[in-house]
Amino acid sequence: MKMKKLQLVLTLILFYFYLSISAQTSLPRSTPEEQGVSSEGILKFLEAAENSKHEFHSIMILRHGKVVAEGWWNPYKPELRHTMYSVSKSFTSTAIGFAVAEKKLTVKDQVISFFPEYLPETVSDNLKALTIKDLLTMSAGQVPDPTPSIRNWDRDWVRSFLATPFPKKPGTEFLYNSVATFMLSAIIQKVTGEKLIDYLKPRLFDPLGISGMDWEVSQFQINTGGWGLRVKTEDLAKFGQLYLQKGNWNGKQLLPKEWIEEAATKKIEQAPNAPQAKKDSSDWMQGYCYKFWRCRNNAYRGDGAYGQFIIIMPEQDAVVAITAESFDLQGEINMVWDYILPAMKKENLPANEAMANKLKQKLASLALPLTPKSSNSKLTEVIDGKTYSIETNEKGLTGVSFQINDEQCNVTFRTKSDSYKIAFSFGQWIDGETIKQGPSLITGSRSNFVNADVSKITGSSNWKDENTLELILRYIESPHTEKFIIHFVEDTITLEAQTIYDGRERKTMKGKMLP
Repeated sequence: MKMKKLQLVLTLILFYFYLSISAQTSLPRSTPEEQGVSSEGILKFLEAAENSKHEFHSIMILRHGKVVAEGWWNPYKPELRHTMYSVSKSFTSTAIGFAVAEKKLTVKDQVISFFPEYLPETVSDNLKALTIKDLLTMSAGQVPDPTPSIRNWDRDWVRSFLATPFPKKPGTEFLYNSVATFMLSAIIQKVTGEKLIDYLKPRLFDPLGISGMDWEVSQFQINTGGWGLRVKTEDLAKFGQLYLQKGNWNGKQLLPKEWIEEAATKKIEQAPNAPQAKKDSSDWMQGYCYKFWRCRNNAYRGDGAYGQFIIIMPEQDAVVAITAESFDLQGEINMVWDYILPAMKKENLPANEAMANKLKQKLASLALPLTPKSSNSKLTEVIDGKTYSIETNEKGLTGVSFQINDEQCNVTFRTKSDSYKIAFSFGQWIDGETIKQGPSLITGSRSNFVNADVSKITGSSNWKDENTLELILRYIESPHTEKFIIHFVEDTITLEAQTIYDGRERKTMKGKMLP
């Protein structure tokens, strides 16, 4: 009996310990009106998002340091990481800030001073002049952007970057250059002896309670810097809040206030000769900082492909974190200015319980469109257990087989070297994992995350008509999705594959049932 009581006490102690840890690592929560934000305004944003061309995956809104609204469009979830693409750059510049504070380097240091063993035979005057600040401000002087040609797995990125011509004087012209950000990561590793992610862990990630993050590396085991970070939505919000608080976190100054102010102010114009009307309507022409973009409304942001954003709004004392898959990034930010910004008032608002409850219900029910379960096809019994050979195609598929019943469709995709069995549930999502490589903007490099061989996925299927099967495969720790439309005609199939990279076109493949 005493032993059971002791076990109960220990269990309670552990329970309260984990609660306390959770309280320390999670941001505080509040209601919108208590922080001067209109629940109705946020609700209007969500309704507009539902009717927009953008595919939102998550949003978290902070006001006065507290979360006033948060939501994930099912099947995306709070515990899942999300590929950040170029939001990664803002974390890389933060590492430079720590290194500057620790006197390991200065922004005026010449880049060539860190890599004497990698220099080309002839070092041009412009390469000699290149500084860390030029890398930070996207003004390295290389034209065109060398990233696509350098970012191949079989190349030495540092050596290739330094060997690329520098026709422009560094610091004079803006040109987006992701490998320039990789060079910052390489410099951090050179001066600290640690990968970028490991250097940031005790300085940034641990104090903010960020865990489970990972970051792609190059062939030489250097974090990619300009892309490749995966973190959760709340981690994005915490990072934005740290900058909003000028580097202070829970009463401790993690980064010097002076660095935050330096990193978040305009250093170079993206298009100095653009018409003023164009500048006034664009959040990409407000000036570039140290791997942050200035925005309209005196805000600034971390910015990643397909709509990954941390928008920091000092005048409103607010942060908005968003993950998504969108082609129209300006349109996505416009929605923040059109709905969320006007919802923020200078004073606290009177409680509006009815609207607050409506908002809460809306946030809890967010979901991407999912076709309801359709009536079953007579083909189910015909194709169950069958394999189809696929004609030569650019996707590299050689065959596809089906195990199918009225509730679930298990599909095995085959290539010359591998096979991938993936489950699709009719009318709902079914979670799984796969080693099949998903769609990615970074096709010229190789993912090398922790557990990179396995991607978290979720699948759904639906009979569009008696002879047409639709499969939706979401890679739910990335922004991206694959869609397969399979038409069955007697013993042949036509398989159409589509991702966001294909635009409106579908890659069509033909196959024949094997005996």
